[in-house]
Amino acid sequence: MAAPHHRIHAIRYARHDRVAAENFIAGATSPDDHASPMPLDYYVWAIERDGMAPVLVDTGFGAEAAARRGRTLIRPVTEGLQAIGIDPATIEDVVITHLHYDHAGGLADFPNARFHVQDDEMAFATGRSMLHKAIRAPFDVAPVQEMVGHVFGDRVVFHDGDEELAPGIVLRSLPGHTAGLQGVEVSTARGPVLLASDVAHLYANLVRETPFPIVVDVPAYLDAHRRLLELVPGLDHIIPGHDPLVLTAFPAGSAPDVSRVDLPPLQPIGDLV
Repeated sequence: MAAPHHRIHAIRYARHDRVAAENFIAGATSPDDHASPMPLDYYVWAIERDGMAPVLVDTGFGAEAAARRGRTLIRPVTEGLQAIGIDPATIEDVVITHLHYDHAGGLADFPNARFHVQDDEMAFATGRSMLHKAIRAPFDVAPVQEMVGHVFGDRVVFHDGDEELAPGIVLRSLPGHTAGLQGVEVSTARGPVLLASDVAHLYANLVRETPFPIVVDVPAYLDAHRRLLELVPGLDHIIPGHDPLVLTAFPAGSAPDVSRVDLPPLQPIGDLV
């Protein structure tokens, strides 16, 4: 039986203005555009399924974290969902790609959801690696504590590597940025689309084969890039975690700051990077 085709909304909720040099690991070949603006956008992704509750990928962060970390909050994630007709209370499954503050900071906004997380990510975020300030810096302690609480409340589903979440939705283990990062491969009318999250913040990280500076295992990170390209037909089928091109290169959604990444880009991504 063929997998069903789903629709995917990339919902931008925040932004951070920065220069290109901040988006590539120190010691790698310096980009010629190192002083040029290269901002990051922050997204969550809603997977719409015919006749079934939508699946949300990541929960974003709120106003307090935005102010503390110097990010610009465009609108709360819940408002972005409501703008495309999704009631946050109807979401039953949330995939947490990893436990960094910008991907797991809004757990409380989804009171009826189960949270799907990799075993390795939970062990990483609660284990001895967090003794190092440089490693724990992208984590906020409150969401990690909250996730532990949800374990005791029977609201966490653990996964060990690649697993099918539902027909047409497959979790893909892609560590490197963190120890247990997972992407989400979604069946769509144009073929598989891989929501890569921070396997690559930007298409430029993939094309230049140069990691983003926040990385716990560089070889694993680069191996994950190769695996991305093995899992899907090409760059147009990969959706990175923070690239403004996701909003401008793909067809507009039904509300501002939303794009439909289940549809083909308006022109090949490779021509834009």
